[in-house]
Amino acid sequence: MSSSSRGRKKSSVYQKLQQLRSVTNSTAVNKTSIIVDASRYISELKDKVDKLSQETGTTSQNSMPMVTVETLEKGFLINVFLEKNCPGLLVSVLETFEELGLDVLEARVSCEDGFKLEAIGGENQGNAEGIDAQMVKQVMMQAIRKWSESSQDD
Repeated sequence: MSSSSRGRKKSSVYQKLQQLRSVTNSTAVNKTSIIVDASRYISELKDKVDKLSQETGTTSQNSMPMVTVETLEKGFLINVFLEKNCPGLLVSVLETFEELGLDVLEARVSCEDGFKLEAIGGENQGNAEGIDAQMVKQVMMQAIRKWSESSQDD
């Protein structure tokens, strides 16, 4: 290896160490100290990422469902959305339809990135008379809350 190529390599390593020093806000001057500071900096970043992951995981676990209910000519359009995966929730929602005297006329359900349900509930041979969208929403929210409490006990 010629002395000029050695000099270029040494210069390149020096530049990279200075970049590393700059990025990690290190005040160290020697190679070993810069690398130790960089290692500490990476560890701190990893801790911050872990903490943020836990915080966002906690908030999404406690997030309330979004329920919308629209009145249709003969029934209701019901949308339920939760940001977390909800095993068993669909069963609770369908039981609530039954309790309200609504037949599921059409439904789309996704459990891939959380829980999403869009369903049209039609009156079951007049059994759903006298209920309005607000009542349907309240009963749905109550059923979801009940499901949530029982699923946390497991």
